[in-house]
Parts: sequence; structure tokens; C-alpha cells
Amino acid sequence: MTFLGVLEGLWSSSGFASLGWQQGVMLIVSFGLLYLAIVKKFEPMLLLPIAFGMMLANLPETGLMADPAGLMSGVKEPGAHWYDDGVLRLIYAGVKSSIFPCLIFMGVGAMTDFGPLLANPSSLLLGAAAQLGIYVAFIIAILFKFTPEEAASIAIIGGADGPTAIFTASKLASHLLAPISVAAYSYMALIPLIQPPIMRALTTKKEREVKMGQLRKVSKTEKIVFPIIVTVLCALLIPSTAPLIGMLMIGNLFRESGVVERLSDVSQNALCNIITILLGVTVGATANGQQFLQVKTLGIIVIGLVAFSCSTAGGVLLGKLMYIITKGKVNPLIGAAGVSAVPMAARVAQVEGKKANPSNFLLMHAMGPNVAGVIGSAVAAGFMMLLFQS
Repeated sequence: MTFLGVLEGLWSSSGFASLGWQQGVMLIVSFGLLYLAIVKKFEPMLLLPIAFGMMLANLPETGLMADPAGLMSGVKEPGAHWYDDGVLRLIYAGVKSSIFPCLIFMGVGAMTDFGPLLANPSSLLLGAAAQLGIYVAFIIAILFKFTPEEAASIAIIGGADGPTAIFTASKLASHLLAPISVAAYSYMALIPLIQPPIMRALTTKKEREVKMGQLRKVSKTEKIVFPIIVTVLCALLIPSTAPLIGMLMIGNLFRESGVVERLSDVSQNALCNIITILLGVTVGATANGQQFLQVKTLGIIVIGLVAFSCSTAGGVLLGKLMYIITKGKVNPLIGAAGVSAVPMAARVAQVEGKKANPSNFLLMHAMGPNVAGVIGSAVAAGFMMLLFQS
């Protein structure tokens, strides 16, 4: 074999020879997301693994998402076994089966303090108002000829709740799980970029400057009873919410009971970190250029952005109404935290409030709507499944 023949064989077997324009576009997108995660620090815990997974999936000939055994597609190649699938495809089974989303909810529950919500129950209204985008997106998706099941799955992106979006899509429209997952988690990570312009456009400087009074102290008994009551009521009212609400609240009970510190610590640290890595990388790995750069998929991304923007606007607008009713005692910025991204959305409200008034401290007030949004998006998802799951 000649030297040129060796070089030719090396080139033909390399990924360079198989690199298409779709993969090239997605690689550029992944580099941009890595830049935002590392340099701009836009929620790197989410964005970095998603971006790297996206990069891995678009490197040709790696086989990381290969599915010869048909675990995801249902089409099995002759003689293929489950262990022949790509390593990321095997891990992705935890996403498709809803195991990862439920475990993430347990970790979120263990990290969440429902005290601000209990101290100010009106926060629940802001969390509900910030689910507006879910219903707006559902209507838009129906108008664009998506089926009701597909529209319901796409709409949950508006709650800015990645685990809930994955859970809903896996039950109602599993063929759209990849773009819905990527859109939901990408918008969650990009909250510091998306929300502030909407918040500033819908509020005046005077409203953003409002300093809110100190919250009342919530008793330990209230914090222990709350997750139990919410689980029972939600599961009885909408049984399909039980997996998410149940895992969220058992994680919170680990935290608040004070008798299982080890379980609480593992849930909010080691377990949550491990699942975040696996979930982020495999969600990013579903963004394969050949499948992702399609009109229908891009439509989901656009509708998701509209949904997320409407949810932010819904929370802020109800916050403005509460500002008027209370004669200036409520800062409308906390309404934007009603989306489910905990604690990212609350931090954005804090930052925007501090820009308007350096002595402002809105974080604890914003956490009330923020944790209410987690419950609200799970209930909205359960309602959608109740209507459309066959």
C-alpha cells in the first residue's frame, strides 16, 4: 500500500469525511453555548453539560448515540443486543423512562425552602400567573397543526421546568422528546439573558425600586406538614402529578424533618449533581444536526421561546397588579420568578432589583413565587396528561 493510499484510507475513515453541514452548524451552536457557560457564566451547571453533549453527538462516526438494539427507535438490527447501543444512548434511557426527571425533583425538593411561600401565600398566585406561557404555547402549537398531545408537551417548555417538560413529553409525545428537552433546558440556562429585557420593558424604575418588608418567621411544624399536605392533595386531585410532586416533596421532607440529614445531604448534593451531569450531557446529545435542523423542530424551539417569554410577562403583570392593590408594597419583579427554574429566576429578580435600588434585597421574596412555580408547572403538566394521555 502506498503512502498516499494510507492517507486516503485514514481520511475516509475519519469523522472529517462524514461531517455534514448540519453537524457543522450544531457544532458551532455548541461552541457558542460553551462560551456562554464558561465565559459569561450563564447557569454553567446546566449549560456546560448540555453544550458538551451537543458537541459529542455531532462528531461523526463516534457512535455515542447509536441505537442498533432499537431501545429508543423500536427498530432492532439483526443480532444486536442492548449493550451494543452507544454509551450516551444507554444513559439516555434514564431520561426517556422519566427516572432522571423524578430524581432531579427529589434533589430540588431537598434544596428548596418553602418558607418564603408559607410566609407569603399570595406568592402562589404569582407562581400560577407565570404559567401563562404554557397555555399560550398550547394554543399556538395547535394553530401550527401539532396534535393536542404534541402541543401539550411543547407547551410545558413555558414553565421553564426541564424535568417536567421531559416527563410530559415522554408520556404524550415521545418522538418530540429530544427537541423539547433541549429547548426546555436551554431556556432554563439562558434565563439571565432572556428575562431581564422583558422585566424592564413591563415595569417602571419606580416599581423596580420598591423595597419589600421582612417576611414572617415560619415554624418548623408548618414546614414539615406542608409537603405532606401538598402531596396528598395534588395526588388526589390530579393523580398523574404524583411522580413529580411526590419526589419533590419527599426530598423536601428529608430536609425539613431534621431526622435524616444523610439522606437530605445525598439528595441535594451527590445524587443531584450526578443526575444533572447525566441528564445534561444526554439531553444535549439528542441535538443531532441531521434530525434537529428541521422545520418542525425549529418551530418547537421558537414556540418554546414564546411560551417562556409569556410566562415571564404573566408573572410580572400580576406583580404590577399586586403593586397597585397594595399601594406600592409589592415589587413586580418578583413575579418573573414565578417560572419554575429554582433558584435561577429568583436570582435574576434580585439582580434586577438591586440595579434599580442598590439597597434592595428581593431574593427571599422572589423565592416564594419561584417555588410556587415548581408546583404550578407540575400541576399544569398533570392537567395536560389528564386531558390527553390515552
